[in-house]
Amino acid sequence: MTKNSSQAQVQSEPGQSIGFAAALEQLDPLTAIALATKAEANGFKGVLASERSQPWVPAQGQASFSWSVLGALGMNTTGNLMSGTTIPGYRWHPSLVAQASATIAAMFPGRHLLAIGSGEAIDEHVVGGYWPETAERIDRMFESIEIIQKLFNASIADRDAKHSGKYFKLESTRLWTMPLAAPQILVATSGPVTAKRAGRNVDGLLIDGAPIERIPQLFQKFQDGAHEVGKKPGNMAVRLHLSWASTTEEAMRNAREQWPIGGLRFPRSDIRSPFEFEQLAKMVRDEDFEGKMTISSDPDEHRAEIQKYLDLGFDQVYLHNVGRNQEEWIEVFGRDVLPKLGLRR
Repeated sequence: MTKNSSQAQVQSEPGQSIGFAAALEQLDPLTAIALATKAEANGFKGVLASERSQPWVPAQGQASFSWSVLGALGMNTTGNLMSGTTIPGYRWHPSLVAQASATIAAMFPGRHLLAIGSGEAIDEHVVGGYWPETAERIDRMFESIEIIQKLFNASIADRDAKHSGKYFKLESTRLWTMPLAAPQILVATSGPVTAKRAGRNVDGLLIDGAPIERIPQLFQKFQDGAHEVGKKPGNMAVRLHLSWASTTEEAMRNAREQWPIGGLRFPRSDIRSPFEFEQLAKMVRDEDFEGKMTISSDPDEHRAEIQKYLDLGFDQVYLHNVGRNQEEWIEVFGRDVLPKLGLRR
């Protein structure tokens, strides 16, 4: 088994950081790599790469293989590398997620974070399997995490792992490429029950889309779960969607065209096609984005919103500007927003 003896034990950057969210449903791989490199040069620290099999709407136009892109991102940047959000159990057996994650962690010691979620039909239905209701999806997610952790722990100890559970089976095997320290695992959720369960089982949370007033409850539930099993409070990350452009009118247009899901007012996890989303998106009005994401040409308005999340205690905030004006946005935020944020060091 190959283990990287230089593996750092710290799995995330100290203090708080502002990272770049590479939306691979919008960005082709080479553009995503170039933008992440530019973002780092302009003060962003760390990259979150979305893991999708389809875009949300056809106008986004991309859906590259995130693990390949993560490897290239690691070669071109120096910060954290988060997979967000990987869904084991449908397109992926949990053992494949474990192998992919362990490989990235071995290539880039101390930098990789594995974010896992319960899934959306638009990505996972493509293999033609049964698409369960929410409670079962969450149970499948936690059983998947159990398998991944078994493989990580056994492989570090030079042992085989096996599993026979309600949803998955793993015959005796190990990860032959494994870093000395397993990647941290974060659960993506906006629900308090899942957050508490995550506190008992994983290293942190990735929040994506939860109303800001609910976040303290999610933090508390995670900490309650962690304390039940004698663990320390975990690593908290958020992917923050926003729309900035040189005019507010353009920022709103970008949101409507590229990120209409930000204005949807009903659950989306059972919708199966970008073309279905496209039809539903025609009902989204400008006012539907209110309270869900900041849409503004004023950098200071965005700075104030980002600061709210930092003040809540997030360790990493990954920013996703939903428009195509990525280079200009990176330059403006690197100059006018990031230096003015109050970060915990």
